[in-house]
Amino acid sequence: MRKICWLFLALIATGCAHQQAVQHLAVNGGDLEYRVVGRGEPVLLIHGSVVADAFKPMLSEPALSGYQLISYHRRGFAGSSRARAPFSIPNQAADALALLDQLGVSRAHVVGHSYGGNIAVQLTADHPDRVASLVLLEPAMFPMTPSLQAMVGDIMSAVELHTKGNDRAAIDRFMSTVVGSTAIDQYLGPGAFDLAVTDAPTFFDVEAPAMQAWKFTIDNASAIRIPTLLIVGAESRQPFKESVAALHQQIAGSEQVTIPHSAHSLEIAYPRPVAEAIAGFLMRHPIR
Repeated sequence: MRKICWLFLALIATGCAHQQAVQHLAVNGGDLEYRVVGRGEPVLLIHGSVVADAFKPMLSEPALSGYQLISYHRRGFAGSSRARAPFSIPNQAADALALLDQLGVSRAHVVGHSYGGNIAVQLTADHPDRVASLVLLEPAMFPMTPSLQAMVGDIMSAVELHTKGNDRAAIDRFMSTVVGSTAIDQYLGPGAFDLAVTDAPTFFDVEAPAMQAWKFTIDNASAIRIPTLLIVGAESRQPFKESVAALHQQIAGSEQVTIPHSAHSLEIAYPRPVAEAIAGFLMRHPIR
């Protein structure tokens, strides 16, 4: 019995060594909340707008257990410092770089979803020597098409609700029309939707203007020369599919994977196939 107890305690200690509690680091005059899970080649996870814990389900996926997953709340989300406009995509990329510096990570695989994909692209453009490979989950980089104009109309209806002070309705509208689901509590636990409502001003007042001011275009993506994986949901809205298709054409040697049944909330609702796609890609492109 005593031997079993000691074994149990040893297993707990091993698990604690592989997963840190949420911690904080001072970067660029602000504070970032982050968590490190596992050991192995470092993988930086950059969440998109609205849902701060979008990558939470990925942290426990077996396919990624051989990697050091670095998940953080970007400035303006959850327990990190508030973001005040103007706070650009290059500013967000500088925060990501500072986080890697503080953690002593010289090179990392970088995974970005939606607006976080744009930040990952900016980080790669600014510091290609620091990014070993790039994984983009439906980045918010869109060619001008009629389908984009229709989606912008839906986003503007959410913006109007925000300007009227109804952030709960604004986030509900944005999630239902753009992301494809409002049921994030189902996947992330109670309070996830409430947190998105709390963080709504970051999206509407800071990141939407920063998106409009961003100078990087799909054509600029042809300068990306590192291994790149593009992931798209089979049920995502057309602008996201067009974005991935255009980037796949621009980035030489890039790979593309479609996640069946998924809409834009890929890593939230379908973490297993997303994790498996990422793990397979990372195995083919180890850090050298």
